[in-house]
Amino acid sequence: MADAGTDVIVHARRGEIADAINREHRNPGYFPDVDLPQTLTATTDPATALDGADFLVLSIPAQSLRESLALWTPHIGRDTVIVSLMKGIERDTDLRASEVITEVTGIPAKRVAVLSGPNLAREIMAGQPAAATVACPDEATAIRVQQVCHTSCFRPYTSTDVTGCELGGAVKNVIALAVGIASGMGLGHNAQAMLITRGLAETTRLAMALGAHPATLAGLAGLGDLIATCSSPLSRNRTFGTHLGKGLSVEEATAATRQTTEGVKSAEAILGLAQAHGVDMPITYVVTALLSGKVTLEQATAALMQRPPKPER
Repeated sequence: MADAGTDVIVHARRGEIADAINREHRNPGYFPDVDLPQTLTATTDPATALDGADFLVLSIPAQSLRESLALWTPHIGRDTVIVSLMKGIERDTDLRASEVITEVTGIPAKRVAVLSGPNLAREIMAGQPAAATVACPDEATAIRVQQVCHTSCFRPYTSTDVTGCELGGAVKNVIALAVGIASGMGLGHNAQAMLITRGLAETTRLAMALGAHPATLAGLAGLGDLIATCSSPLSRNRTFGTHLGKGLSVEEATAATRQTTEGVKSAEAILGLAQAHGVDMPITYVVTALLSGKVTLEQATAALMQRPPKPER
């Protein structure tokens, strides 16, 4: 947004991070080698950050969204548009991020947009070409968000399929864990391609059961994000899975990855959502069982490969 000419204020939890951004125009916590735009500043005060804001962009772990919104909601303007970048499902409620936002804030869905796509942070920060989907039930709002983040190297498209965009972004993290596990176990490209393809199939089944359009899952927020997250070493979920595939425990993989891995946090909630709607998601089921210690790596592989044969569609 700053690169597109919008003044941006970052709400930082830690004072030293806000000070460094304002003084040095760098974030020592994330990408300390990248110069930030001069029009981007930071504050630890949510009221200051939200004062007069046209847009509130939320990019935090999905499981801390509800708690954070309780702090921010009193300061959100009556016309502020909320943009969610979160790719997870809330545990215990099985709600998507946009649903949590509307529930907690009382803001109507037409003022809540989601942005999703193959957007690995390191490449975005480096100014490499990328595209995304901005979805909102109100097309005019989606276009507004599109306009304020469109640059020569970042190309957003619009959609009204919020459900499809959010589920594509959430489930692909679980599939990326599976692909990482396969890679860590030394399995080849055939196995990884199988997981990506069948992972897309089960993501599409769940999304359609919840009212999404199948074309969304074939687009940037579906297949595009799935490919990037499953294939890139920059992907936290794939990296976490690779650690598991090499024999590390969940705790050891968490320590090695160091950043939030949404697939680990959301896998059980996604499975619960699927079961509630009668949707078969074998890869998600096996990954969830592996994360909870119910099956071993060898048992997980056998569980997928020994399923009864069936038509592809």
